[in-house]
Amino acid sequence: MTISLLIGAVVIMICVITNGITNKIGIPVLIGFIALGMIFGSDGIFKIQFENYQFAETICKTALIFIMFYGGFGTRWSEARPIAAKSILLSTLGVVVTAVLVGLFCWFALGFSFTESFLIGAVISSTDAASVFSILRSKKLNLKENTASLLEMESGSNDPCAYMLTLAAISLIDGSASAGSIVYLIFAQFAYGIAIGGLIALGARYVLSHFNFSTEGFDAAFMIAVAILAFALPETVGGNGYLSAYLVGIVLGNSDIKNKKAMVHFFDGITGLMQMLIFFLLGLLSFPSALIKVFLPALAISFFLMFVVRPIAIFGLMSPFKCSVRQQLLVSWSGLRGAASIVFAIMAMVSVKNLENDIFHMIFCIVLISILIQGTLIPFMAKKLNMIDSNSNVLRTFNDYVDELDVRFIKLTVQGDHPWNDKKIRELSIPWDLLFVLIIRGDSSIIPNGDTLIKSGDIVVVSAPEYQSDDNIMFKERKIGHGSSWIGKKISDYSAEKSKLVILIKRGSEVVIPRGPTCIFENDILVLHVKKQNEK
Repeated sequence: MTISLLIGAVVIMICVITNGITNKIGIPVLIGFIALGMIFGSDGIFKIQFENYQFAETICKTALIFIMFYGGFGTRWSEARPIAAKSILLSTLGVVVTAVLVGLFCWFALGFSFTESFLIGAVISSTDAASVFSILRSKKLNLKENTASLLEMESGSNDPCAYMLTLAAISLIDGSASAGSIVYLIFAQFAYGIAIGGLIALGARYVLSHFNFSTEGFDAAFMIAVAILAFALPETVGGNGYLSAYLVGIVLGNSDIKNKKAMVHFFDGITGLMQMLIFFLLGLLSFPSALIKVFLPALAISFFLMFVVRPIAIFGLMSPFKCSVRQQLLVSWSGLRGAASIVFAIMAMVSVKNLENDIFHMIFCIVLISILIQGTLIPFMAKKLNMIDSNSNVLRTFNDYVDELDVRFIKLTVQGDHPWNDKKIRELSIPWDLLFVLIIRGDSSIIPNGDTLIKSGDIVVVSAPEYQSDDNIMFKERKIGHGSSWIGKKISDYSAEKSKLVILIKRGSEVVIPRGPTCIFENDILVLHVKKQNEK
């Protein structure tokens, strides 16, 4: 176990480093994770033997839950609403068209059996949210005509439909399917997935809005449980767990809940780790020697998908919306295949015995070709089609985006000889960007204006823009504990000797703005302005 943990830690660190390298040279980061897995695999340098498809299926399906949940949670609905109809059409009917056309190509052109052709079409029918998000974010690639939101919502929401088609194809191959069972499968997948996802979202939103967690960070732990429940509960009754997880993510990500921005960053990190895990594991599971055997049919399917199927689906479904040709061309080119397709291929390998074709390695090869060619050239194609919007920020489409600097609220208690005591707000000499937000006077709350008189005992809440620190400045806290040599000394002594500036003192519930003669007491928490060591 110790060796496994050691290898795992090393792999994660290498993946994080690989992320920075691939972004700089313009290659999608997921290629780096796959390559790393292949290097560690049985045909690679480290020769780790791993052929357990069932274990890989369990891990990858679990990781895909968080990718789907974050696909919804990180999407800003106000930006996505104008293109919601187009995105839903692409993520449902577009997926079906893709599966049918690829299936027909495999059946007629490549000579595969009808059932396996349909299975391949179903497995490869969805685009990859992780790849699209990664490219748009890393390149800060905002696109005209709300195209970034369209791609993000389509790729984030089309996996559930591909999952449903894959289940239908598997039931056809194993002989358990009938017309009635297929119809019920489609009904159950959508009806139970949407209904249960909606109920879980409403319940979770109520808890997050009204319940105060006793420990900081427990809200994120609660959200993890919600994401897992959103998948598992519909799956137990035949619903679409991925659809449910995505819907719950959309609802919660666009609700007024506490610490939402922090949770967006938390799930961004979790999702990044899940992507590393999936693609490393898939690289580990693959055999480069097996990829060579399926390369030609995989290349044929890839090119047919890129240059025939995707354009037909996009132009056929987007033209009625009067979308520009250049937008349709870019959306067509941006239909990257990724993690979900390989996970669904693993499902097929586990569920179906005696497949005629090595579907896992075939789909794996198609995904590699798609990410390497399409993913790498998205910025180039966007520029050639004049679709780059230099006047906007692609991060606006995500829930962690803010238009202005963040604001911070400060609570001050006015007592005794406080300089604000018995003065009107307009009489105070304060910075222009300091705003008086609220005055709490006993049991009353007062919305202040310039003529509001501040009295002794008032609790004043003010706001100001948050300081955006550069890399050379840090803020630290130091608590003055029992027996500290600084108890009773002046702030001027502390700052002079330590070459650190004390900018704030937290003294119980009171906030003290320090001056040189201010004394330091036991249990004071000093907030320090510190320059890094390399600064002179």
